[in-house]
Amino acid sequence: MTEQQKIKVLFVCMGNICRSPTAHGVFQAKVQEAGLAGRVEIDSAGTHDYHVGAPPDSRAQQAALRRGVDLSTLRARAVADVDFDHHDYVLAMDLDNYALLEQVCPPAQRHKLKLFLEFAPDAPVREVPDPYYGGAGGFERVLDLVEQGAEGLLNDIRRRIGR
Repeated sequence: MTEQQKIKVLFVCMGNICRSPTAHGVFQAKVQEAGLAGRVEIDSAGTHDYHVGAPPDSRAQQAALRRGVDLSTLRARAVADVDFDHHDYVLAMDLDNYALLEQVCPPAQRHKLKLFLEFAPDAPVREVPDPYYGGAGGFERVLDLVEQGAEGLLNDIRRRIGR
């Protein structure tokens, strides 16, 4: 399969150390379980460059690991202009980051930009809340929401590729 035939997904939050790497890791695990690892490319980034090169927040890593998802190899990066051309899905974790992405996204690529939880219509909220300044429970809540969004996104991709 060529690089162009892959479905490419980018998860985006503010600093790329909590929500988007969590979504990256959870979705990667779901894609592997579904036998679609060769068909789907997954990445994550932040709208701000505060933490470029840093691993995910230790609390995010610990919460994910308790659910069998290892985030330790991921490193934060900032969204780049090429991301809008390269990815098929550019998924913001919340409305603030969606608005920031919308400002820099070329009009021809705007159809790729969505709120991640649009793929979880039964979720109790529209946005994945930032757990950074809260306690450990916030990271568990993020995981619960991300798992719902990841299931919906996987179903959307399956329909798209006919599997």
